[in-house]
Amino acid sequence: MSFASNAGLFPHQLDIINDRVLLVELTEQAYRDASFLDQRLLDQQPMQWASWAQLEGESAGLSNDSQYIFHIGHVGSTLISRLLGEIETVFALREPQLLRNFAELSALRQKPESPWAPEIFAPRLDTAIKWLSRTFRESQTAVIKATSFASTIASDVIGSERRAVLLYVKPERYAQTILAGENSRQELAMLSGQRLTRLHDMVGAEAWNLWELSEAERTALGWACEMTTLEAAAGDNVLWIDFDRFLDTPAEQLSIIARFLGHVLAPHRASELVDGPIMQRYSKAPEHDFTPGLRAQLLEQTRRERGADISAAMKWLDKAGAAFDPVGRALNRAAGA
Repeated sequence: MSFASNAGLFPHQLDIINDRVLLVELTEQAYRDASFLDQRLLDQQPMQWASWAQLEGESAGLSNDSQYIFHIGHVGSTLISRLLGEIETVFALREPQLLRNFAELSALRQKPESPWAPEIFAPRLDTAIKWLSRTFRESQTAVIKATSFASTIASDVIGSERRAVLLYVKPERYAQTILAGENSRQELAMLSGQRLTRLHDMVGAEAWNLWELSEAERTALGWACEMTTLEAAAGDNVLWIDFDRFLDTPAEQLSIIARFLGHVLAPHRASELVDGPIMQRYSKAPEHDFTPGLRAQLLEQTRRERGADISAAMKWLDKAGAAFDPVGRALNRAAGA
């Protein structure tokens, strides 16, 4: 069976220096089980390298009709991907490393140190999208949950035709979420510098100094950066979903998402899914219990403990929104304006 017709050969990552792609052999159940199709996938999986030219030559007739979930991070994207993956016509992929590779290459576009000529990026991304669009059955459509690191290429991936769900929460809720977990706080510390660079690029000014921002203000910076990035990618072919609103009426919201993406989901089936085990587990590590009620308790505890810090961060964000239209539009989106 050729690569083009075999979704079991997953294009995991690029070797840019040697212009080749790592193929990992996966069953449909392995895709279903995987929380992340990134480096964590490589343990004990058969794999092989193939040249880009070879795979590209087999890809001419492939469709590129995949659908996407982009998000600002820590907003339930894995949960929603797992729920959608229970629909018969959905082939769910979560965080393919290949999209992150392209996001890293995108940052070098138009720069002299780029390994690819500028005109190569777009057609190669389209080829990669074709690879990720392959499914096990003709009745399926690939619904790809990107890592938040790939949001920088959301506009390239979505374009004007591919459908995408864009997930977010309001900025106060985002701050509570990030400050509630040790891992998310460490991630915040690592990412704040590059997020500030990205936000400066989007607003067209170097308006803030990282060393002057508190931890809570850096959560506001992160929210502004990631939301502004998604706003720049949004068109008529996207559906915005507030994750807290999703949790208020999950069956209704899941049905809305499925309908937008063109998948049939009967009301009774939507209710079965949100009342089932997926909603009772931590989606990134299903062996652990984690319910919407427990999430609410953790966030309320953070609100009590860090409320003053978060309030100051929201004032910083409001000032940023008043000063710069891209941030202001993101705030308007979150406010429902």
